[in-house]
Amino acid sequence: MTSELFSPLSLPCGRALGNRIAKAAMEENLADEGQLPGRHLLALYRRWAAGGTGLLITGNVMVHAEALTGPAGVVLDEAAPLEPFAEWAKAGKSGGGAMWMQINHPGRQVQAGMPGVVWGPSAVGVDLGRHSSRFGRPDAMTPEQIEATVTRFAVTARRAEEAGFDGVEIHAAHGYLLSQFLSPLVNKRTDAWGGSLANRARMLLDIVRAVRAAVSPSFGVGVKLNSADFQRGGFDADDARQVIEMLAPLGVDLVELSGGSYESPAMTGRPADERTQAREAYFLDLAKDLVKVSPLPLMLTGGITRRETAEKVLDSGVALVGMGTALAVTPDLPDRWRKGREADRHLRPVSWSDKALASAATMAQVRHQMRRLARGRMSRPGAHPVRALLCEQGRQRRALRRYRTWLTASRHRGATTSRAA
Repeated sequence: MTSELFSPLSLPCGRALGNRIAKAAMEENLADEGQLPGRHLLALYRRWAAGGTGLLITGNVMVHAEALTGPAGVVLDEAAPLEPFAEWAKAGKSGGGAMWMQINHPGRQVQAGMPGVVWGPSAVGVDLGRHSSRFGRPDAMTPEQIEATVTRFAVTARRAEEAGFDGVEIHAAHGYLLSQFLSPLVNKRTDAWGGSLANRARMLLDIVRAVRAAVSPSFGVGVKLNSADFQRGGFDADDARQVIEMLAPLGVDLVELSGGSYESPAMTGRPADERTQAREAYFLDLAKDLVKVSPLPLMLTGGITRRETAEKVLDSGVALVGMGTALAVTPDLPDRWRKGREADRHLRPVSWSDKALASAATMAQVRHQMRRLARGRMSRPGAHPVRALLCEQGRQRRALRRYRTWLTASRHRGATTSRAA
């Protein structure tokens, strides 16, 4: 059966993707010692590479060793050894598709008790009601810290290309640092990075320019952007339209549309304001409006599990269909679609009234599936969310001890090097 889903997509950088299906980024939390990719991440990406996607995008790789979304996150900075990343890129490309690295800074979305820094555009903490204490209190970034962070993104992108990745995706969605700068609810600055949308987008645009200058013209550069934050008074669809227009002349190849944040987890289908309750393609209605005016190819992610839905997304004018959870459960789903088959298993839904807790449990369930795939097993999507969440919390505690030890040693090495210089 012929389908646009399986037709190639040419990107502005000159490279082509083999089809219109992408594995969207999911935070794997599978870093080995030293916050590096290891055998489990490699095995997981070989599994996905064999499943028929045209593009694999890694879970977020941190650009700053002292700012992680979780203690088992991967870090690629100037000091990281490159060989593990070269092996990761090779694993992701083993099926013939492209492999991009998502690069990110968490900003204020850092778990309480993590060592390192908690930064934001302003000293506005994550508001999760009775769960707010789960996150650290942020310090407003200085201009020097902003400029250093721009440089970190460029360094990570350059090293990703050196390792053999085909592109990077700059994460400016889901309430992470760049999304925080874009949000008028979080960004209360009165200087060059606050106020107007042009100022709130300044850091993202500077990072895109720095990344594009650091990599070759044929290297892919994408941006993940919220179609909306799904919070009253926050970043909305018209803001997204304007930011896409700002990105267009800067050498961006692709904009992935998603939505939400930890405060309003629309990316898991549970927004705070109830504006997207679709069972699949959560953000398609917003994307239909943006695709009419977007000068850049758009990718849509959020709840897509069936071929019929994927075809509907492409029919709207979106260039690339992104899937996360569906591929954590059924890693060969694109090949199944090509053969006229659908997934025979789906993740157990979490319908708890506490949306923050339900979102955390859903993410724990997805990570449980990824760990099983990484160990060569079948997914087990019927696992109870309470059990998945408790197991995840245990792993996080063990990873936190390991991360603390590694970060302390890294600081010591850095101080020793500085004294020697």
